[in-house]
Parts: sequence; structure tokens; C-alpha cells
Amino acid sequence: MGKKKIIEKTEEELLKEKEKLEATMGKAAAIKGAGSKKIETGRVYINASYNNTIITATDRAGNVIAWASSGSLGFSGPKKATPFASSKVVAVISEKLRKVGLSNIEIIVKGVGAGRDSAIRALAQQKFNILSIKDVTPIPHNGPRPPKVRRV
Repeated sequence: MGKKKIIEKTEEELLKEKEKLEATMGKAAAIKGAGSKKIETGRVYINASYNNTIITATDRAGNVIAWASSGSLGFSGPKKATPFASSKVVAVISEKLRKVGLSNIEIIVKGVGAGRDSAIRALAQQKFNILSIKDVTPIPHNGPRPPKVRRV
């Protein structure tokens, strides 16, 4: 099969990638109508799949205030499912929620992805008052046979 080349990124490439990520985070944090009515209590839905992490913030009635995903921040491919990507998504969402004035949140988690725990930890570090954490991951009561597990 031959030898495989391992491509290492130079410092310049790493800096460019970091600047690109920060620029997309800045664009994603810009929110329309920041001067609208203040919302104190809301819900944060964390959907952590094997391929992506999507975080949606709503008010108590279910109206979407803000959303972000690791794919929308510029992560692509297998990088989207990493805990680092989900923590960056939480940083963007928390910035949007601060502009709206949200301080009390209920966290609702769904899925089994890698970004699930790091998203909860990152939200806890953002100084929000967490009222509850609920897991709504669907569990089958012996439905159809699941697909075979991938062996890579």
C-alpha cells in the first residue's frame, strides 16, 4: 500500500483558520432587533447527533429567539461533531441571549452525540441561572431492528 503522508498545518494556516472561525462567530452573533422586548426565562434545546450539534433558544411559548449549529459556524465534516465545536456554538448562542436579556434557562437535551456534555458544561460556565436539565432522547420500546453498528 505504500507510505501515507501526514500533512501538518503551518502556524500561518492555523492562524488563518482561527481568524476565519472568529469572523463567522461574529457574524452569527449579530442579532436583529436587539432592542425588542426583554425575555427573562427561556428554553435551550441541544440536539447532539453523531454528525452535528444544533442549539436552539426559545421563549416559554416556544417562539425561536436564536439558533446556531456547528455547521453554521464554519465547521465541516467530522469537525462538526466535536465537543470543541459545540462549545463554540454555546458561546454564540449565549451572546445572542445576553442581548435579548435572557437570564433563566431550562436545558432540554436530545441525542447521543459527542457535543452533548460539553454544551451543557459550556452553558453552565456562561453564568446563566439553570432551572432544569431534561433529557428527551427517544428510546424505542422494542420497535424495528436498528441498523448494524459501523465498524471503522
